[in-house]
Amino acid sequence: MKEWKKILTILVAVTFLATLAACGGKPATDTKKGGETKQPEKIRIALVLPSTVDDMAWSQSMYEGLKAVQEKMGKDKVEIAVSERLGDAVNAGAAIRQYASQGYDIVIAHGAQYQSVLREIAADFPKTTFAYGTGFQTAPNIFAYDPQAQEGGYLLGILAAKMTKSGIVGIVGPVESGDAIKYNNGFQQGVAATKSDVKVRIAYTGSFNNIVGAGELAKVHMDAGADILTGSSQQAVGAIRAVAERSGKYWLSTDMDQSSIAPNTVLASQVYHWEKVVEKMISLRKQGVLGGQHLMLSFADGTLELKYNPKLADKIPQEAKDAVEKARQQIVSGSLKIELPKEQPKK
Repeated sequence: MKEWKKILTILVAVTFLATLAACGGKPATDTKKGGETKQPEKIRIALVLPSTVDDMAWSQSMYEGLKAVQEKMGKDKVEIAVSERLGDAVNAGAAIRQYASQGYDIVIAHGAQYQSVLREIAADFPKTTFAYGTGFQTAPNIFAYDPQAQEGGYLLGILAAKMTKSGIVGIVGPVESGDAIKYNNGFQQGVAATKSDVKVRIAYTGSFNNIVGAGELAKVHMDAGADILTGSSQQAVGAIRAVAERSGKYWLSTDMDQSSIAPNTVLASQVYHWEKVVEKMISLRKQGVLGGQHLMLSFADGTLELKYNPKLADKIPQEAKDAVEKARQQIVSGSLKIELPKEQPKK
């Protein structure tokens, strides 16, 4: 009997050692009891874009935000999948549904045009978190994110009014909706509040992707006397390049820092910090909140930032920088609110 117990003891020990080796040398215990546990499950995030991850504007800014989250949390904790060039909501809908069917935890449809199709799909996948923007309408498992682009627009409007020598500034717009119209409204208000006699001329291409058309509109603005120009969306790349061809003309950016496109042309940029928005969605999901919140980006919470192009810093008078900083602080404190027209056009 003693020999049998000895053999049994040896077998148990061998089994335990084998199990320990298979677990990497550490016993797995339950974190609820204060011990160690297996690695947390990886969160899977899918991103559907209207343009490309290298558009130097709206889409790239979100993609880089996601990559920043992945780098911070670790590739073993965050998986990213991306579908590009899906500006058409119907085609985007197929990709969104496929990602949800494949078990992705968060599906981000990066465009206001996806609102309707997202609401239809989200109802079929109640355990999946969906997000879109610019928007404000939510659902139990849909987050709407909403850059307060008018804030940076206002600050850049101040800068434009301080920097223009011709007294004419131009806006190259995509369409009258989303954060584009917010930005344009804020910019116009910033100019008017600084120098009421500066003329703001605005024209729209009717598309977010018309790079050639944006370039042509920029040329029209400059031919009419504009020496400071601005605009938004992925088409802005075309306008920036057109401005770069003319000496003494400057561009003010939004969505992301676009100074790398034309280092001698882009004076300053409003930058969206999407990584902070994505981190918040991940945190809320871990708490069991799958959606239902309107997430705003603002200067007050650091999700919006104004960046000057260091190469052109000496071109901007200190008095102009001081005026911009004063207004920024007022926006952060809430003493200055950039009001928008009550009726906003919809996509």
